[in-house]
Amino acid sequence: MSADVPRAALTIRGADKVTWFPSSEKARRGFCSACGSSLFWDPIDQAKHSWIGVAMGALEPPTDTRIRVHIHVADKGDYYDLGDGVPQKEH
Repeated sequence: MSADVPRAALTIRGADKVTWFPSSEKARRGFCSACGSSLFWDPIDQAKHSWIGVAMGALEPPTDTRIRVHIHVADKGDYYDLGDGVPQKEH
């Protein structure tokens, strides 16, 4: 699970340990170079996006974050139960 975080509100501790991989023409992904954990999803065209996707497991609690929308539900695994009443987007 990830959350879109305004770039201006994000502080990355240990930024020297983040390795970036160009995963597509639209985005790059940030990983921890020490353990391999997936940390970030970053749109390439930053002029259009003032946010960066951050893996929720990378945030220190308390996050005071709530799920706003489920995305890509057309491709979700059959083991996910999305009966929480949160809006869903197919793609």
